[in-house]
Amino acid sequence: MTHTHSAVTDVLDFVTQQLPFSTLPASCAHFFVNHAKVVYITALNQAELLSSEQKYLYLVRSGVFDLVDNSGEVVTRLGEGDYFGYPSLLTGEDIQNHLEVQTGGLIFLLPQEDFDFLRREYPQFEQHFVRAHKKRLLSSHFKERGRGWSEQKISTLMCRTAVTIEPKASVVEAAKVMHKAGVSSVIITENGQLSGIVTDRDLRNRVLAAELDPRASVTKVMTRDPKFIFENNRAFAALHLMLKHNIHHLPVLNEERMPLGMVTSTDLLRQQKHDPVQLIGQIYKANSHQEVVHLAKEVPALLRGFSNTVEDISFIGTLLSGLTDAMTSRLTELFIKQQGEPPCRFCWICFGSQAREEQTLHSDQDNGLIVSNSILPHQRAYFAKLGEFVTGHLISCGIKACPGGIMASNEQCRGTVDEWLMRFEQWCQTPTPQAMLNSKIFFDRRFMFGDQSLYQALNAQLNNMQKQDIFFAAMATDISANSVPMGLFQQFKLQRDKRKHGYLDLKTRGVAIVNDLARIYALKCGLTKANTQARLEALKAFSILSKEDIYNLQDCWRFLTQLRFRIQIEDLDLPPNCINPEHLSSLERHQLKEAFHLIKQAQQACVFKFARGSL
Repeated sequence: MTHTHSAVTDVLDFVTQQLPFSTLPASCAHFFVNHAKVVYITALNQAELLSSEQKYLYLVRSGVFDLVDNSGEVVTRLGEGDYFGYPSLLTGEDIQNHLEVQTGGLIFLLPQEDFDFLRREYPQFEQHFVRAHKKRLLSSHFKERGRGWSEQKISTLMCRTAVTIEPKASVVEAAKVMHKAGVSSVIITENGQLSGIVTDRDLRNRVLAAELDPRASVTKVMTRDPKFIFENNRAFAALHLMLKHNIHHLPVLNEERMPLGMVTSTDLLRQQKHDPVQLIGQIYKANSHQEVVHLAKEVPALLRGFSNTVEDISFIGTLLSGLTDAMTSRLTELFIKQQGEPPCRFCWICFGSQAREEQTLHSDQDNGLIVSNSILPHQRAYFAKLGEFVTGHLISCGIKACPGGIMASNEQCRGTVDEWLMRFEQWCQTPTPQAMLNSKIFFDRRFMFGDQSLYQALNAQLNNMQKQDIFFAAMATDISANSVPMGLFQQFKLQRDKRKHGYLDLKTRGVAIVNDLARIYALKCGLTKANTQARLEALKAFSILSKEDIYNLQDCWRFLTQLRFRIQIEDLDLPPNCINPEHLSSLERHQLKEAFHLIKQAQQACVFKFARGSL
């Protein structure tokens, strides 16, 4: 560069503030400044200035640029201090991405031969860009492309906008609107909000068969406060809701709860080409617990087939949890049918991986019962029998018993709202190791069946509970005690089985740590979500974690979960959730090391935030 002394000083000051130069000897930054050239890039000259076939390391001094791949998708947005171009410099492969100027600015260009010189002379310089490249690979590996039908947003499957009428309309007017629009249902709205729904089946059963006057108000035959789904939910969630409640029409609402359209079971089944979701419907209609058990035996084979239809096979966790929900709900209904109505209000709740909707083929049970505060002593026997019945038959269905006894068959996992609240208060106020273990399970919870108001009452009080700093410090310390399996020089620390074969535990030493991190931050921010990815997504609205850290944790969780399901589906001869890294490709081993590295960094940051005053 030929610049005045002050200009060179300004450039040098800027470069030395950027990683990796800020951690390297000053000579490294001086070399970069003396060998890089600077260009001012605009939308008009970018093709001319960036068209050279020679490869460069690019450093953005000013301006805003989008790095775009061959499909037109933005890989990342670049601003001051950001690098690009290093993947092709490291791998020797052709440049895959191109730059699109959002705001013109200065960019430094360091030629390939000078980049290679810095790699040889300064190992930390090379490590920085190798790590950045791994992180880019890890992130791009999970960009959502071509998702299966069950993962599509429900809004993409709607065939038409909402057909609506007002409550003052008559039955015959509703029928005319449906006929004219060529639809099998109509939504009744009041002040723009969903009030009810009328289907062609309602017209047959509630009007014609009942000989109702067609001039009667449509409110006399509509289903009030019908089930609905929000536009951004997945198709799987819609079909699950329909099968669970035996309904065929589901209004689709926006976030303001205004109807956007209608999706029907026909719409969804037309998309669906595989059997696992159909199996949920069969389970909900089973006539005996023997039939539920028989249907459950189909699950492993069906999931192996289903895994070939979705790009992100971690979605199987949602499907498995849906199947367990169906088994639990139907077994509860069958018990009530046999033993009579419950003596008081109750609800069945689940914990752990089922609550997070992250079950695997090796997941065990975690569940419990909430009963009314007004329950009488002799009425508790009914719920003890209910817990035994459901958990026992779930074991027969292949859902293993919880080794720690976290099941509704255990008296400690049944109780009134007040009794449950006392348990949580004790764990928070006296964070013993056992309390920390309980927190990992019971703070991931979800309503499943029964009187939802009981669950809502417990949740409301738990959310208002003042959690002490000592509780979060103990959680953070507990999280830090579980280390990732990486040793010196970025080498895997393998466990050994009886045959001395080496393996890595992806669940305990990877996925579980990310779950724990998402949980502690979610609890600190008062979030009620249980799903790990949903928690991380919601945390973007808070300042407790940077968005980059959140994206890293999301990518690590997806990558490790993908590997877990793959080894379970392939049924490799290893302990559950474990993998031999020698069975991975070179790229996958690099990605796995980077995932563990990022998780370790997140653990250390968590301890710094919550536990530094207590260690």
